[in-house]
Amino acid sequence: MVDVEKTCAALERNKIAVLRFKTGAEARDEALRRLPKDAQIALGGSTTTAQIGLQDALRSGGFNLIDAYVPDLAREEAIRRRRQGLLADYFITGTNAITESGELVNMDGLGNRVAAQIFGPRKVFIFASLKKIVPDVHSALHRIRTVAAPMNARRLGLDIPCARGEDCSDCPPERSICNYTVIMHHQSAKDRLLLFLIEEAFGF
Repeated sequence: MVDVEKTCAALERNKIAVLRFKTGAEARDEALRRLPKDAQIALGGSTTTAQIGLQDALRSGGFNLIDAYVPDLAREEAIRRRRQGLLADYFITGTNAITESGELVNMDGLGNRVAAQIFGPRKVFIFASLKKIVPDVHSALHRIRTVAAPMNARRLGLDIPCARGEDCSDCPPERSICNYTVIMHHQSAKDRLLLFLIEEAFGF
């Protein structure tokens, strides 16, 4: 069993602020309360934010949203919006894993999600369930390779080994969703990152 209290204390020491919620609905409502209607808001790929209803609320609630995830959006326009999102006031996304020592560990295919977490947007809201907490970086990478990446690959309809239930292997870069591995040990700017930690199970 992972130690949630230890994890939250470590995150705070690493300048990653934490809010805890029992339900996804509570986390969604608190995020909406904190987001100014006139602020420019961007999304990073996140099943959790979709499942708790935050993405739908942002799309329908009169927010100034940079939405790179509109169905059937042309790739060129989707890339343009992802670039635009790197300079947004607020960036909304998830994380692949959280270590008990307070690190955020992510793998990304395109790189915009991890890039925005590191630098660019003024504020970053990250949403994750308690199930994303693991003992250490090694466990985080194992979780991503064996749980998160295969589930995401199947969600995206990718024909790569992990999506077919096979062992992880080096996919061609143009098809890989694991091109960039980022371990965020600390956040240099205090109060820039806010983690919404949810007891309910969401995401991969």
